Amino acid sequence: MAYKDITPPAGGKISVQGGKLQVPENPILPFIRGDGTGPDIWAASVRVFDAAVAKAYGGKRKVSWFEVFAGEAAKNKFDNWLPDDTVAAFQEYLVGIKGPLTTPVGGGIRSLNVALRQMLDLYVCLRPVQYFRGVPSPVKRPEKVNMVIFRENTEDIYAGIEYAAGTPQAQALLDFIAQQAPKDFSKIRFNTQSKSEEFWKSVGVEGMNNDVQVGIGVKPVSYSGSVRLIHSAISYAITSGRKSVTLVHKGNIMKYTEGAFRDWGYQTAKQFFGAVEIDGGPWCRIPEGKPGAGLVIKDAIADITLQQVLTRPEDFDVIATLNLNGDYLSDALAAQVGGIGIAPGGNINYVSGHAIFEATHGTAPKYANLDRVNPGSVVLSGEMMFRYLGWVEAADLILKGLDGAIASKRVTYDFARLMEGATEIKCSAFGDNIIAHM
Repeated sequence: MAYKDITPPAGGKISVQGGKLQVPENPILPFIRGDGTGPDIWAASVRVFDAAVAKAYGGKRKVSWFEVFAGEAAKNKFDNWLPDDTVAAFQEYLVGIKGPLTTPVGGGIRSLNVALRQMLDLYVCLRPVQYFRGVPSPVKRPEKVNMVIFRENTEDIYAGIEYAAGTPQAQALLDFIAQQAPKDFSKIRFNTQSKSEEFWKSVGVEGMNNDVQVGIGVKPVSYSGSVRLIHSAISYAITSGRKSVTLVHKGNIMKYTEGAFRDWGYQTAKQFFGAVEIDGGPWCRIPEGKPGAGLVIKDAIADITLQQVLTRPEDFDVIATLNLNGDYLSDALAAQVGGIGIAPGGNINYVSGHAIFEATHGTAPKYANLDRVNPGSVVLSGEMMFRYLGWVEAADLILKGLDGAIASKRVTYDFARLMEGATEIKCSAFGDNIIAHM
C-alpha cells in the first residue's frame, strides 16, 4: 500500500486465514504516541513491551514498530487531525496500539477514537477489569472484581445521529414524529411554541424566546450489531473458561432498543450455542455435551448492575452491553481497582482481525513532558495486544512485571500518595521497575 507522508519499517504482515490470526516472527505494528502525556507514557511502555518479547522468546521474535499520527501531533505535522495514512496503516497491518488523543474543538470529527472505531468497524470495545495486589482502592474487597466487559462500539447514541435545538434538521425530525406518531410526540414536553409560551408565563418571565428549542437524537440498535457483539462475548467466555455472560441493558424503559438487545442476546445463546432455558427462562445455560457446558447467560438492568458490581462483584464475570452503558460501567469498575490510569482497552473486529489497543484515560496536558504519570493503562493495553496476537508468554511477563512493581511500592505519584510506605518514582523509572520484576 502506498503512503503519502510515512514509510513502513521492514517486517512481516499479520494476516487472517481460516478465521485465525497468522502472526509472523517480526510483525509490523502501527502505534500512535498520543497527545499530552502520551509521549512520556509510550516511551516507558515500549521499553516494557520490547523487554517482555526479548525475555519470552530469546530474540527469536521482535516487533517492528511503525509510528503513525493522529490528534495534535498530526494536526501540527500534517494539518490534519486524522490523516488517511494513519487509517490505511491500521487497515493494512491489522493490529496496533495508541495513546490518549485530544478531541478537536468545534466542527469536524467529534472524537478521533470513535472515528477510528467506526472507520475500521471495530465493533467490540474489550475492557478487562482486574485487581493488582497493593493498588489503592476505594472499596473494601477490590480483589473480588474480575470482569471482562464487551461493550458494543459502533451503534447506540455514539453513532452520532443528533441535531441541535432550533436547527432545520431537528425541526424536520420533530415534524415527522408529530405526523407519524402523535402520541409519542406528546412525550416531548416542550414540542411546540405554544407550550414554550405557556411555561414562561407560568413562571412569570416575559420576553423569552418562544421558538421550539428541542435537541433530538436517534439511538440505533440493530439485530446484526447486537448479535455479533454478544456472539463474541459468549465465544470469549467459552474459550476462557468463564462461568457466566450477563447482558446489561435498560430494556425496561427502552424496550425496542435496549430491550431488543437483551432478547437478541438470549436468541443468540440458543441459536448458535445450543443454550436451554433455566426454570422457564429467560436465563439459560449451555448444556452438557456442548462447548462451554455450564456457561450461564443471564441479564441485568443497567442501574441495578452499577449497584451490584459494588455490592456483589463476584456475581459478574463476562458482561455484554451497549455503547453508553459500557462506557459508564467500565469506568466505574476501573475506579474499584485503582482508577482509569491502569485501565486497559481494546477495540476489535473478530471477523476481519483488525484491532487497536489503547489507553482509556485522557491526555492530562498539565502533566505533559514531566515524566510523571502512570503508564499502566498503555502497558496493560499492550499486554492485551500480545495476548490477542497469541504471544501469551510475553503477555504473562508484562503482568508479572507490573504486579511485582506495584508490590515493591516504588510507584508513580497517583499510587504513591495513597499507599503507605511507598516511594514516588517517575514514569520512566516505573517502566524500569516493571522490567526488573519480569
